[in-house]
Amino acid sequence: MKRTTRATRTARTARTVRTARTVRTAVSALAVTGLALGLGACSEAAEKAVDQVDKSVNETYEVTYEVSGSAVESVDFHAGGGTAMEPKIESEKKPATPWKKTVTLKGIMPPAVMPVSLNPSDLTCKITYNGKVIKEAKAEQAMAGGCVAVSPVVG
Repeated sequence: MKRTTRATRTARTARTVRTARTVRTAVSALAVTGLALGLGACSEAAEKAVDQVDKSVNETYEVTYEVSGSAVESVDFHAGGGTAMEPKIESEKKPATPWKKTVTLKGIMPPAVMPVSLNPSDLTCKITYNGKVIKEAKAEQAMAGGCVAVSPVVG
């Protein structure tokens, strides 16, 4: 059986400690480098997101609202004033039907038209963007919630 001296064990322990420290230092350096690169990528992605939000907030778009049915008492709609969170609602009382209005909205403001009718069974509301119907509701659904769509500049 081979005997090791205390000096030999101390030398081996010192070498093991140095190797472990070197490995820890290398791993730490790689982790810091990875973190720095990752944060750089995140900040770049954040800048792109901010640019996209700025573009979306400032971009304008046109929609056409349509309401049809008998006994329509009023039509409330987002006309483009106010903010996305608190849009100005305009109203037309006792409009002739079929009623149609094209408005320019800004950014993330949702297009919305809310008709009120004494006879909701034949009530219909539509929102059209670039020739495509993006929201339509009929009868009680049109009366209860109207037509509210997501801003087309968001998607």
